[in-house]
This record gives sequence, C-alpha cells and structure tokens, in this order.
Amino acid sequence: MSNHERPTNGGLPENAYTELKPGEEYKPIMSPAHVYPEVNFRSVFTGLIMAMLFSAAAAYLGLKIGQVFEAAIPIAIIAVGLGALTKRKNALGENVIIQSIGATSGTIVAGAIFTIPALYILNLEVDFLQVFMASLLGGFLGILFLIPFRKYFVSEMHGQFPFPEATATTEVLVAGEKGGNQAFVLVISGLIGGFYDFFVAAFGWWSEVFTTKVFAAGQYLADQTKLVFRLNVSSAVLGLGFIVGLKYSAIIAAGSFLSWFVLIPAVAYVGQGLTTNLGTATLLIKDMSPEQIFSNYVRHIGIGGIAMAGFIGIIRSSGIIKKSFTLAVKEIFGKKTEESAIRTQRDISMKIIAIGIVLSVIAIFLFFLFGVVSNLFHAFIGLIIVLIISFLFTTVAATAIAIVGTNPVSGMTLMTLILSSVVLVSVGLTGAPGMVSALIIGGVVCTALSQAGGFITDLKIGYWLGSTPMKQESWKFVGTVVSSATVAWIIMILNDTYGFTGDGALVAPQANAMAAVIQPLMSNQPAPWLLYIGGACLALILTMIKVPALAFALGMYLPMELNTPLLVGGLIAHFVTTRSKDEKLNSARRERGTLIASGFIAGGALMGVISAVLRYAGFNWVNAEWQESHSAEILALIMFALLSVYMIWDSLRGKKEEL
Repeated sequence: MSNHERPTNGGLPENAYTELKPGEEYKPIMSPAHVYPEVNFRSVFTGLIMAMLFSAAAAYLGLKIGQVFEAAIPIAIIAVGLGALTKRKNALGENVIIQSIGATSGTIVAGAIFTIPALYILNLEVDFLQVFMASLLGGFLGILFLIPFRKYFVSEMHGQFPFPEATATTEVLVAGEKGGNQAFVLVISGLIGGFYDFFVAAFGWWSEVFTTKVFAAGQYLADQTKLVFRLNVSSAVLGLGFIVGLKYSAIIAAGSFLSWFVLIPAVAYVGQGLTTNLGTATLLIKDMSPEQIFSNYVRHIGIGGIAMAGFIGIIRSSGIIKKSFTLAVKEIFGKKTEESAIRTQRDISMKIIAIGIVLSVIAIFLFFLFGVVSNLFHAFIGLIIVLIISFLFTTVAATAIAIVGTNPVSGMTLMTLILSSVVLVSVGLTGAPGMVSALIIGGVVCTALSQAGGFITDLKIGYWLGSTPMKQESWKFVGTVVSSATVAWIIMILNDTYGFTGDGALVAPQANAMAAVIQPLMSNQPAPWLLYIGGACLALILTMIKVPALAFALGMYLPMELNTPLLVGGLIAHFVTTRSKDEKLNSARRERGTLIASGFIAGGALMGVISAVLRYAGFNWVNAEWQESHSAEILALIMFALLSVYMIWDSLRGKKEEL
C-alpha cells in the first residue's frame, strides 16, 4: 500500500481531504470492486422514521428561532448507535443510506418554512395539498438537477472544497465503524460540545450571543455610531469554523465586518439628519439599532452580492454545465461512459433523469394551473420562473454548502420572490392571488435549492466512504415524499397551536421577511433595487481582485454572530496545524482537530434536537431575564474561551503514530 493510500486513524485514506496529484487516485473505504449491504429493510425503514421525526423537530426549531439544524449528523450518530446496539457488522453502507434518506428532513423543512408561513401571516388561504406539492415537486427538481453535477462536485473537485458538514458526518460514520481511539476522541468531544450547547439551549446558563454592548464603552459606540461586535458562543459553529479553515472563514468574516463595521455606521451617519422614513422601514434611521439597520438596509446589499456571485458562478461553470449536458445526451442516446461500469461512479441513468425532469415539469405546470393560479398563461410563467432559477442556482447552492456548510437559500429565495413578483405584476397578476402565486413559486424554488445543496453533502459522504450513488439518488426521492407530507402536516398544526403573528407566536423570521417584501411589491411599491445593485457591483469588484465573491457576500448576508465563531475556529485550525516544522505531526494534529470539531458539530446538533423536543413538550427551564443580562454574556465569553482553549490543547495532542 502506497503512502497516500494509507488510512488515517484506521479510517479514511490520507488523501481524503487533500487535492490529488497527477495520476493519484482516491480509494474509498468500501472498495469499488466489492458489493456491500446498502439498501435493505433496516436501512430504508430507519431512514424514513428519521425523516419523519427530524422533519417535525426541524420545522418547530426553524419557525421558532429561524435556524434549521442540519439533520445529517444527528441521524448518522443514531444510525451508528443502532448498529452498535444490534451488533451489526459491515453496517457502513447501510448507515449512509439511513443518513441520506433521513437528511431529506432538513432540506425540505428549510424550503417550506422560509416561504409557506408567509401565506398565514398575510391571511391568505392555504391548504395541505399546496404545501405538500410545493415541497414535493421542489424536492424532486433539486435532486434531478443536481445529479448531472455530482461527478464535478464530489470527484473532479476533490480536496478543493472543505465540505464541513459532510466531513463531520463522515467522521462520525467512520468512527462508528472502526471504533478505537478515533471513536473515543469523537465521543468525548461530542459529549463536551453537546452538553455545552444543551446548557445554553435548555437551561440558559449563559447567553447564546456575546456583544460588546456589555461594556459601557461598547454600549456608547452602539448608541452613537451603531458599531457593535457580536459572537455566537455555540460549540457547533466553532467546530464548523475549524473544518472550513482559515482561508474561507476569514473571507466570510471579512464580508461580515464590512457590513457591521463600515456599512451600518455609514448608513447611521447618513441617516442622522433624515426626518422621514427611508424605503419601506417603519422607523427613522436615527432611532434604529445596529441590528435593525442591518435587517432593513445592509442585508439587502448582501442579497444582491449573493445573486451576482451566483450569476458569476453560473458563467464560470458554463463549461461544467455544458460537459454535464454532453455526457447526459451521450448516455441518453446509448453511449455508456466507462465510469458507469464502476459501482462507486454509477448514477441513475440519464434517460431516467430526463424522463423525471419532463414529468416534474408537467406536474409543476398542472399544480400551478389547478392548485394555484387557474390561468393557463400565468401557470406557464410560474413554471418558467421555477425552472430557470432552480436550474441556474443549483450549482450556487451546492458550491455554498461545499465551501461553508451553509446554504444561502433564504437570500436566493428572497431574490426569487422579488423577480417573480415583478414578472407576475407585469402580466397582470396582483393582490392576494399574486401573493399566493409568488409565495408558492418561491416555495418550490426554495425547496429545490435547499434539496440540491443538502444532497451534495450526502453524495460527498457516499464518495468518501464508497457508497453506490445510484442507490443514494433513488431512495432520496422516497425520503422527499415522507418529509414533504410531514412538513405540510406540522406547519398546519403549528399554525393552529401557536400561529406566526401576535403574542406567543412562533417568530418565523424568514417567512415574516418574505411577507414584508412581497406585500409592497404586489401593491406596486418599490423594492430596494439600488441596494441589490450595490451588492451586485461589489461582487463584480471582488471577482476582479480574485476574492471569492460568494463566500464574502454570504458573510455580508448572514448575521455577524454566526460568522465570528467561524473565524475563531479557522484561526484555531491554522494555529494547531502550523506549530511544528514536521508536516506529519501537523497532519496528525489536523486529523485530531477535525475529529474534535466533528464531535462539537455532532453533539451540538443532537442536543439542539433534544432541547427543541423538550421545549415543544413544555419543559422550559430558561430564565430569560438572566440569559439576556450582561453577566450572562460575560460568562458566555469566558465559556467560549475555555472551549477554544480545550480545542487547541486536545488538537495539539495528535501524534504521528495515529496517522
């Protein structure tokens, strides 16, 4: 066995996370030459149960706090645990299928809860079939559009994208299969990260976000100049930053710093003398907090940047799109590629993909015609919007997940809503019918992009481990059906139980933002086009100076508190992997650090689900007054510092013998 084929920690090959040299080949854990147990009653049944349970949990949590947790990691942990409990041998292939089917929950939930509750918020009519069909058809479209790009993202770009979510999930599955020291490190870090996040979410022992407002000088700066620093102290986000690495985490944080340290103070300075509201905001700029200025103005610049970075990405990947189409056409007309004979490179036949796309197009058109607009021309316009935006932004969603593990789907959906509203108004569809149409169109697109982004994670996990892509792809459709039905049912129950407006309601932040944007558009009020254009121009400038525009714009769009811990994690990764002049020792420390980071992500995600279920069941031990106090914020900073020190200390314990 050559050096680059040698497994790390008894698990993945040494070249799993690095770019391949000319002539070098990646050999997964499960050999392409052998057949392994993958699809059977155990894996499918468990995967579908996971899809139902996590769809319910993710929908509640997402509508409550606006963050949809990625279900892949906790499902992988449960799959490994069940395998160990039943003493299952060679369960790696089965566990990949369980994770792949179950993870559909997170992607379908994100697509539904960002748009559908806006129908309730605007007091528009909505029924189960509308929500189910929007989620189902969007989910199918996301799978079908992504499959032709699988080889490019998971194989041809090997080692060039960090794939943080896929890395963490893969490490969990490998540790479960191999056991030993690797599993021990993962379990310990998972317990530390899990309980750390659980104490915050379930008990509120310290604040979730630290801000410089805790100090008198910081409060003064926030009041007078709207300058504030925000840091989420979650172990899961810190772990994510380690895996993303310093390069991308620094670019994302730089986008955030531009928003919060330059643009927000600049808007506040300009708005000091204004005596009228600017745009659709209900407050004067001088009366706004930094967070309100971000939501009303600066975030729109980030949305414009994401959209333009997406279009630039589409232009740059036109060669890949062309290549994928050429291969697809060849396969449709009977010319099989050599790779299709290899088990680990075998996708669903392009003939079936083409038929699936045609059937999905017909189904979407009929759904719009009979279930949404009742007008042939308007249904056709809706179909065209869905197809163009879903197809073009599929690669953008996949790239975003590959880089940072976060899909900017709400930003792309907001842009979809704006574009579809403008188009629908121009063809005479306005008022309540127009709002319903735009939101359902947005729901289909949002689900398609969310599904595409999430599915590339599943396929990358399968690639690293040696699963059969065709089996993952086929059963993903079944998971989509179950998740779509569950989400539609849960949204209606949550609306009846809590509602999305008024006291005690679920905040549904993205859906409220969609409702706020769409109402003026459908009433012929202006959208903040200048801010979108400004963001688009910034993305062009960044591209000119060779700065990854999508990562930077993501930083501008996402809340600052989610970007700063990414930078801390990236700095820790850089620190522990550059301490020694011995590259092998640095590699060992990187491997151990990746395991610890994966444990933090896994533990945080799993405990997030448990705390959400407990909260839903009525167990709420959080003292809101304490958790929102300055003392709780200072304690949060201390705890985050201790967690970071632990991560550095334990990562530096990596030894060359463990490679």
